[in-house]
Amino acid sequence: MSLLPQLRYPTLAQLLVFAQDLAARRPALCALRQVGVSRAGRPLHLLSVGHARRAVLVVAGAHANEPTGGATVRALAERVLEERELRSGTSWHFLLCADPDGASLHVTPAPRSLYEYHRGFFRPAAEEQPEWAPSVLPPDRLPPETRTLTRVIDELRPYLQVTLHGTDLGGSWVQLTKDLPGLAEPFAKSAAELHIPVETGASDAAGWSASGPGVHVMPSPGAGAAYPSMPDDARHSTWYHAHRHGGLTAVVEVPMWASDLVDDAAPHPAPAAAIRQLGRRLLRDGRQVDRVLAEALPRLAGVDGPLLRAARWALELIPGLAADWMHTPPADNTMAYVGSVDAFARRLPLRAAAMLLRVLRETDDVAAPRLDRLVAIWSDAFADRFRARWVPLEHQIEHQSRTVVAAALYARERAG
Repeated sequence: MSLLPQLRYPTLAQLLVFAQDLAARRPALCALRQVGVSRAGRPLHLLSVGHARRAVLVVAGAHANEPTGGATVRALAERVLEERELRSGTSWHFLLCADPDGASLHVTPAPRSLYEYHRGFFRPAAEEQPEWAPSVLPPDRLPPETRTLTRVIDELRPYLQVTLHGTDLGGSWVQLTKDLPGLAEPFAKSAAELHIPVETGASDAAGWSASGPGVHVMPSPGAGAAYPSMPDDARHSTWYHAHRHGGLTAVVEVPMWASDLVDDAAPHPAPAAAIRQLGRRLLRDGRQVDRVLAEALPRLAGVDGPLLRAARWALELIPGLAADWMHTPPADNTMAYVGSVDAFARRLPLRAAAMLLRVLRETDDVAAPRLDRLVAIWSDAFADRFRARWVPLEHQIEHQSRTVVAAALYARERAG
C-alpha cells in the first residue's frame, strides 16, 4: 500500500504567479483579470486563452479539500497554448480558484497519508460553498463567490463549463448535466492507461443514468432524490447555470488515493442489508464525534468560525443520511455502489472529527488528544479497508486534463 505522494499540489499563490507569467509571456493570446472578491476580500482571478466567442469555462478550487484542480488548470492552460486545434473557434477561460477563503484553510498540500490529509482538512458547510450555495440559500443570501461565478458564466456563455473536483480515496468519475455521447470511451481509456479505477457506482451519482462506466448524467429537475434527507441538490447548483445559455457542465472527479474496490460492477449478494449496516455504523461514528463536541462546547464559548460551522454541519447530515440508507431501497445493487457508500459512511464523520480537532487544537482543549487518536484510527482503517494506493500527482493531472479536453471536443460537436 503506497500512501506517499511525490509532488506537492500548487498553492493559490503559486497558481497566480503562473497565470501572471503566462499572460506576460503570451499577451497576444492570454489575459488575466480579477473578476470578483471573496467574503474575506480575497481576489478571484480568471485566466483567458484565445479570443473566440465560443467558450469553455474551467473552474478550479470549488472545494478546498480537492487540490488537483489547480494543478490541472496549469497543465491545461499550457496545453491549450501549445495545441492550436484546441483554440480553433474556441476560447478557454480558467477560474483559478472559486473559493480562495476555503483554500486558505485546507493546509495539506503534500499529505503523506490519509491521517496527515485529515489533520489539515477543511471543507465548508454547503451554504459557504460557491457551487452548492444556490441549492440551500435564497438568491439574496448567496455569497460573493457564487455571484462571481454566475456572472462569469453569463458573460462568457460557455457551451461547456468544466468544474474540477476530486475525491480523497476511491476512483474517477464524471457527472454531466446533459449527456455527451462518446465521452465514456476516452475517459475509460485514459483511466486504464494511468491505472486509475473508474468509480462505476459513485454514491454522489446514486440513482442517475449512466452513458458509460463512470459517466453519470444528472436527473432533470423534479426527479426524486436518492437521498431525500440531503439538503443540497445538484440540480439547483451553479452547474445548471450554463443551461441558460444552451451549454452544459461536466464535473470531473479524480482520486488522490485509488482503490480497486470501487470499480466492481458485479452484483452485491445482499446490498440492502449491507447498506443498512453502513447506516448503523454511520450513526455510531457520528455519535462519537457528537459526544466530544457536546463535552467541549462549554469550553468553546465565544468560539466560532468556518471550521466549527463545517464540523457541525457535517454532523447534522448524519442522522438523516443514515435513515435514508436504512429505510429506502438501495439506488444500485453493485459491489461498486456498496463500496462507495461504505467510503461515504467513513468520510463524513471523519471529516467532522478532523475539523473539530483543528478547533480543539487551536484552543488547546483537553479533548484534542482523544479526538486526534480517533482521527488517526479512522484514517488508517479507511486506508486499510480500501487498500489505498497513492495516484501520482502527474497521473491525476493527466487524467483530469485528458477528460476535460475530450469533453470540450464532444461538446463542441454537440453545439454545432
